[in-house]
Amino acid sequence: MKILVPIKRVVDANVHVRVKTDHSGVDLTNVKMAMNPFCEIAVEQAIRLREAGTATEVVVVSVGPATAQDTLRAGLAMGADRAVHVQSNSDLEPLAIAKILKAITDKETADLVFLGKQSIDGDNNQTGQMLAGLLGWAQGTFISDLEVTDNSLEVTREIDGGLQKLTLARPAVLTADLRLNEPRFASLPNIMKARKKPIEQHTTEEFGVDTTARVEILKVEAPPTRTAGVKVNTVNALLDHLKNDAGVI
Repeated sequence: MKILVPIKRVVDANVHVRVKTDHSGVDLTNVKMAMNPFCEIAVEQAIRLREAGTATEVVVVSVGPATAQDTLRAGLAMGADRAVHVQSNSDLEPLAIAKILKAITDKETADLVFLGKQSIDGDNNQTGQMLAGLLGWAQGTFISDLEVTDNSLEVTREIDGGLQKLTLARPAVLTADLRLNEPRFASLPNIMKARKKPIEQHTTEEFGVDTTARVEILKVEAPPTRTAGVKVNTVNALLDHLKNDAGVI
């Protein structure tokens, strides 16, 4: 079983995000970037399946600028076998990404596509579902547990009402939730080896995908600054604040 793992380069989760002065987007100047946390979980699970003998190959793929190769090398250092980079300097929308991933999935003849459930920058939570629709494959989203049998996948999904267990036929598209696993740290020898591994290069034009934006960002604003709390000495003072200042009662 060959597993394709799409990964994305995003602002490091520990970085305080700043909005550009013209409110056109997020300021990425001198900002630390990293692999999307949910993508890390997907890579980890794919590697575990290969180590268990269930999968034969793990291929990481990223669509983005030249700097996305750093993220691909992070996936190689974790243990992925190969890396594919689709060069694009545009901020592509989920549908365009899904169409590119479908073309790569067909080219690689992958049996399973494993994604993070969403990226922490756009938070769209759409690419995995769109890809499954384009491929006509079964899908298991927000999974927190996975068991692979000879012909099917047993997944546990996290939903609002609790947990849902599904049996999926292969091939399938899976999206990883936070509690699926704890990603490993890449060792120094593996990081050094990853730097020397070749990365297969493509462009969006090769796949004939229309990357025209269909959504226009009008304005990006930082959340309002929270005001400091106040201490009250009596219940009546608390009720007065809740009613007249906070307006919640």
